[in-house]
Amino acid sequence: MERLRHRKDFLAAARGVRAPAAAFVLQMRRRGDEGPARVGLTVSRKVGTAVERNRARRRLREMVRHADHLSMTPGCDYVLVARREALTHPFGRLIADFRNALRRAGTAAGGGKKGASGAQRDSGLAVSRTTEWPTRKT
Repeated sequence: MERLRHRKDFLAAARGVRAPAAAFVLQMRRRGDEGPARVGLTVSRKVGTAVERNRARRRLREMVRHADHLSMTPGCDYVLVARREALTHPFGRLIADFRNALRRAGTAAGGGKKGASGAQRDSGLAVSRTTEWPTRKT
């Protein structure tokens, strides 16, 4: 697993599928290659002071490390956007919420059995009937 480092990768993930949880929002996009999964963290000033933001970042980083990496799909980028709840949420619940969010994001992106019917955000994209990836409206 690698880290996301460039702003364009964070912005691309923000246009992808979202899976909200109590302590964070998981954003996911498929890159189109089979490289290792990449993870990025975003902790804004809404979360708290610098000390609190660093604590939230450390907790989310550890949560990703403890979660089984088999549930992270190769060729995907994941961004975790921290919420203030990340500071006080029980750590066991964080890991369970992360696994659940990974499952929901994978299902919404077409990686699961149910398909992408209601999980696509309206971002100027139309879902084609023949493929599971959206196409640009013309």
